[in-house]
Amino acid sequence: MGGRDKLAVEIGGRPLLAWTLHALAAAPEVARILVVTTPDRMGQLLAANWLPSKADSFVLGGERRQESVYKGYVALIAEDLEPRNDRIVLVHDGARPLVAPALVSAVAEASREHGAAIPVVRVRDTIKRIGPDGAVAGVGDRSSLAAAQTPQGVRRDLLQLAFDRFPADGPDLFTDEAAMLEACRIPVHAIPGDPENLKVTLPADLLAIEAALVGPVAPAIGFGQDRHPFGPGEPLALGGLEFVGAPRLHGHSDGDVALHAVADALLGAAGQGDLGRLFPADARTPRGIASADLVGEVVRRLAAEGLRPLRVDLTIVAARPRLAGRLDEMRDRVASLLDIRPEAVSVKAATGNLDGLEGAGRGISAQAIAVVEAIR
Repeated sequence: MGGRDKLAVEIGGRPLLAWTLHALAAAPEVARILVVTTPDRMGQLLAANWLPSKADSFVLGGERRQESVYKGYVALIAEDLEPRNDRIVLVHDGARPLVAPALVSAVAEASREHGAAIPVVRVRDTIKRIGPDGAVAGVGDRSSLAAAQTPQGVRRDLLQLAFDRFPADGPDLFTDEAAMLEACRIPVHAIPGDPENLKVTLPADLLAIEAALVGPVAPAIGFGQDRHPFGPGEPLALGGLEFVGAPRLHGHSDGDVALHAVADALLGAAGQGDLGRLFPADARTPRGIASADLVGEVVRRLAAEGLRPLRVDLTIVAARPRLAGRLDEMRDRVASLLDIRPEAVSVKAATGNLDGLEGAGRGISAQAIAVVEAIR
């Protein structure tokens, strides 16, 4: 997540974790919720006003998932006023806010009937086995494979047996509770999961979660501009093209004001600052770097946030060189850099009417408006 606390990201006015806890609390089978958390988040939780009434306890977790689950389990048992071995313990990822209360109920019911249960989603894609050299070594049988989700449920006495056999701080590592139970030869019953029960792992997942919880994310618009005087040398770099015989624009990079304006517009639409902050004009940015490379990095940064370019409107102001004959070529180049259709890019040119640096033929400026949308 690039250092972000995904559970604290606000969606519809409240943190992601709040959505998860309220979804769990909506299941009638859930009597109490204990939140296993970190020292940094503990204070926020104790002061939170968005907790459901069932989420009334908090405990610090451990270094590994199994240690955190054990600490939560021990705390639950210690606070249980009616300790019984047939109690069902559910373990759920805080980063799965779309869990349906009906799925929570189904896991609890199956755990009560079978002793332990997990929701799973069948694997749809073709599975390949990869050899140590990186080459495909064969095709796996996807008919018997499924992706595990949470909540995972288990009867209290069986969970205690598993922790007795495999202490939480021991050398054995388990990725989930089902794996630990299976290592103890305790059968785990699989029930149909929910493809919508997504876990937030990457920044792009947040957009899908937000769209599901509060509606689709509207496209965003940004504005960018740049202006450079002509400098020594040639050729001119403009709109991703070279103009042989025309003087080069002065700048730390290749001086392509058109691509700089486009990049700034994209960053503005995504709320990610400006090009100068990402690529300062000093030793941290290679001198003479191609502006096409800068735009490519901006597009990658947008993708990491779950965004992509949708439309661009670019206007270039220059008395020289003459641009009219290459505007379509420039449009196609910008579209290629942004991986969008040429029809989604508009490139216009004006002479400056003898006004200012541009009109006097001493430099070029560009303005761009960009629209970005969530990756669906």
